Amino acid sequence: MLELSKKSNLLEQAIYKYSLQDIPEPNLYRDVYNYEEVPKVVFNQRRVPMNMPEDIWITDTTFRDGQQSMAPYSVKQIVDPFKLISRLGGPYGIIRQSEFFVYTEKDRRALDKCRELDLKFPEITAWIRASEDDFRLVRDLGIKETGILVSCSDYHIFKKMKKTRREAVDFYLATVRDAFDAGVIPRCHLEDITRADFYGFVVPFVNELMELSDEAGVPVKIRACDTMGYGVPYSGAALPRSVSGIIYGLQHYAGVPSECLEWHGHNDFYKGVANASTAWLYGAGAVNCSLLGIGERTGNVPLEAMVMEYASLRGSLDGMDTTAITDIARYFRDEIGYSVPPMTPFVGEFFNMTRAGIHADGLMKDEEIYNIFDTKKLLGRAPGVSVSKTSGLAGIAYWINEHYGFSGDSMVGKDSPVVRAMKDWVDEKYAEGRNTVMSTGEMESKYEELIAGSGKGGER
Repeated sequence: MLELSKKSNLLEQAIYKYSLQDIPEPNLYRDVYNYEEVPKVVFNQRRVPMNMPEDIWITDTTFRDGQQSMAPYSVKQIVDPFKLISRLGGPYGIIRQSEFFVYTEKDRRALDKCRELDLKFPEITAWIRASEDDFRLVRDLGIKETGILVSCSDYHIFKKMKKTRREAVDFYLATVRDAFDAGVIPRCHLEDITRADFYGFVVPFVNELMELSDEAGVPVKIRACDTMGYGVPYSGAALPRSVSGIIYGLQHYAGVPSECLEWHGHNDFYKGVANASTAWLYGAGAVNCSLLGIGERTGNVPLEAMVMEYASLRGSLDGMDTTAITDIARYFRDEIGYSVPPMTPFVGEFFNMTRAGIHADGLMKDEEIYNIFDTKKLLGRAPGVSVSKTSGLAGIAYWINEHYGFSGDSMVGKDSPVVRAMKDWVDEKYAEGRNTVMSTGEMESKYEELIAGSGKGGER
């Protein structure tokens, strides 16, 4: 049977309905996941169409998945970043939701403090165990939506839960009914989807979820969880690892609309950001992230990275205040004690800093030559240089001008006596065997010493 698709305006074959394959033994994809070898990326050259939704957004898991990998945050250490997330997301709610734990008194106090801020975005959601009591707890707290775990790979169904596929589906459906009874929108977290039998379990299960949702008149959200970071963004990659195949299949064969479809990835194989962007491109409305990528093992998709991906794909920040990214990194460093790796994009100490003299020379002539964008405007951080044995006269001159805020006629050049004197001093340090960059304190002390000793009223 042929039908005219409202999305593509093309004749397409009627959607095939997949049935649950209730197999007696687990399908562990041992040809791909041998465990004793690096997991294999397999191709079947099946490509699906890009289907970028009209509306895309970001959701936050800093206070749930992110907090699981850190020492417990204090109430203040939740409220302050929550305000920064709201500022970053802007008035249109590009960062639309943030999920919280609700089990302890401290969790609930932090939640109440965040609600007292009366911010429109992000909306507060919860994450709970699949039980009637937990749903009632969420309802009594006045939270409209909560995440629940619905593990979907045979690794979890057979090995952890000790159930058959049918038993797992029946348990999950009963759990969703409990959410409906409590008046809560369930967000089903399809754990370990990149090791799951997609057409033998995932699609049939989600079809049953969608039917239950239609009967109840309550939306069910689907979060596709790449729990182990196995997803790949490559065109023509085979399931279960194909991100585009997963998103397409959930929409085309399980009827999940973009606004109810979310991607949650991990970065075990350095593909977190690429996979999240791919999920957007192929139809997911939301991608789930955490501040600075802090999360289980190698972490979640960094929220600040997806802010930049949003701007790249849409051509606009749509009201987001990206200078908040710098304040977020500073808060985690100074207030929480988290050490941000210095070469981390957008937030690391060295992300827009050069050590090479030839690069510093280019920065002095026009910073656009060696800076990724106007980082001072967008992130509140001007490009900088760290002085080392390769900095040369240009690097030292740039450091002085940038550090002391010299501009126009007050700027020092490569031929300045103080610049040459400082270069001689730096060269001497490295000739003596130094192998680290010059610290800010050392540079300041030497500069002030040279200026004071010039005897010419501070001539540079």
